[in-house]
Amino acid sequence: MRTSFLDTPIDVLTLVETVDLAKLAMKKRLRLQHVAMNVAKLVNMRTDATLSEDVRGSDIVGIDGMGILFALKLFGVDVKERVAGIDLFENLLAVCEQEGFRPYFLGATQQVLDGAVRVIKEKHPRLQLAGCQHGHFPAEQEASVIEEIRRAGADCLFIGMPTPRKERLLARYRDTLGVPFIMGVGGTFDVISGLVARAPMMWQSSGLEWLYRVLQEPRRLWWRYFRTNSIFVYLLASEVVKRNTLISHPKPS
Repeated sequence: MRTSFLDTPIDVLTLVETVDLAKLAMKKRLRLQHVAMNVAKLVNMRTDATLSEDVRGSDIVGIDGMGILFALKLFGVDVKERVAGIDLFENLLAVCEQEGFRPYFLGATQQVLDGAVRVIKEKHPRLQLAGCQHGHFPAEQEASVIEEIRRAGADCLFIGMPTPRKERLLARYRDTLGVPFIMGVGGTFDVISGLVARAPMMWQSSGLEWLYRVLQEPRRLWWRYFRTNSIFVYLLASEVVKRNTLISHPKPS
């Protein structure tokens, strides 16, 4: 079910439902782009036209962040669960191994990518990769990287590149890549390789995963999260005021 929240499209889907849609797209070779929505992305797309276009042009806008889930529930949307990007990624790898689908990994440094691939192959020994490419290639190599992905015949593409580079790349090539399922995975390769620790479940379920990340890299991340979280609280408060005003002063019929 798609809904609109703070002028942002959101698909209210469970993990199982999202996996089933991706599996169907890969079986039928139909393009399906997934974007994981969190507080930072919802805030940043208001000032980043490329990011906004990528989100609005995606086929699935999943609920990745607990802040989005809590806010949707606050406004009466029936949300069963969030679908964290890394959880979706790991479930899809299991599907790929079972069904014989071949994923392509794009992003991170070569060292991180090699580490992630090593861990993934230990966990999914029958998984066949279509290919891998680190994300630190120069702009003049972009066309050749895209051509390599096309030739690989991948069933799914997982991109671990920062915003807005990922969005700009997809805006240029997603309709000609020939890959059915496309998904941005953020820092998933960093987590799987062991470079970054994922927050314990208690931090995740309480909506404080962002704080766990800040404590890991305070100098780099504190201002980013302070800014986006503050703006998000402001947007929520403005929406509450707006809705209460409409209830108190309904438009004449």
